[in-house]
Amino acid sequence: MAAFLIRRLLWLPVLLFFVSVITFALGLYGPGDPVQVMLGMHASPETIARLKSELGLDQPFYVQYLNYVSNILQGNFGYSLVKFRDQPVGRLIAERLPITIQLNLVAIVLGVAIGVPLGLISGLKRNSWIDLIVRGLVIAGISFPIILLNPFLTFIFSRAHPFDIGSVHIVIGPMLPMIGGRWDGILSAKIILPALIEATGIIAIMTRQMRAGMIEVLSEDYIRTARAKGLRERMVVVRHAMRNALIPIATILGLMLGGLVAGSFLVENWFGIPGVGSLAFEALNSRDYYIIMALTLLIAAAYAVANVLVDVTYGFLDPRIRQS
Repeated sequence: MAAFLIRRLLWLPVLLFFVSVITFALGLYGPGDPVQVMLGMHASPETIARLKSELGLDQPFYVQYLNYVSNILQGNFGYSLVKFRDQPVGRLIAERLPITIQLNLVAIVLGVAIGVPLGLISGLKRNSWIDLIVRGLVIAGISFPIILLNPFLTFIFSRAHPFDIGSVHIVIGPMLPMIGGRWDGILSAKIILPALIEATGIIAIMTRQMRAGMIEVLSEDYIRTARAKGLRERMVVVRHAMRNALIPIATILGLMLGGLVAGSFLVENWFGIPGVGSLAFEALNSRDYYIIMALTLLIAAAYAVANVLVDVTYGFLDPRIRQS
């Protein structure tokens, strides 16, 4: 197990190297020109050439790439070219990354805390009315896109709804506050609505995977053997069935932990949350490719580390994997 983890960790720099080369090439030779965006459409060719020379963007590809890697190894991810002119990219990410991690961590905790028990109950009560309701909710949660869920739940929970009952005027809401471009921390009530929207898809995925895992595990021979030995049903479910059904959940959870860094473009932009997702959206719109490259490397590293953590978790959940 230790040798396997060491090999995976040694592959991490190789992975980041290929990601950095591809990302750098796309940023350099992709459509659009950041210098053109900086100077405007009516800038003269001489002015564009002079600014490219000052920024070092007129040098050969390998020279620019080596300079970029050298700066990264020194902790310098470059400077914003367009949107946040002359601000260090590392500082921009460092300011926004904790916000994205807080939001997505709350969403993942909600997804696991709700989805795993629902999937467990649904798997144990297969084809019952409880199972049918849970499966219907799962289909709705997976099928309903966030781009529609954002305005729908915002309208329901963050707006006042007046009603007239006879001569009585009643106003319900708003039940949850909007963020409006300001972030007050993980304990603020403003995190509830965006975290709930983020958690909707996670709950559906966790529920479906846990239900499928329980149904598959409960049909195994060792479960029938455990029951034949006279073990209580609760002991069979908790000690034998549930533990093995959680192995696929570990894979999904690991990928979601990698997504803590990536953030959510739609949710963060809809609610005006100043996180990494909104930073990436602004950088893509303005062709601020130093920010794009830094975020791509950061996300790739996060997913690679998350995959290693998944392998470690496998070893704890299943001794056979640990021994191999």
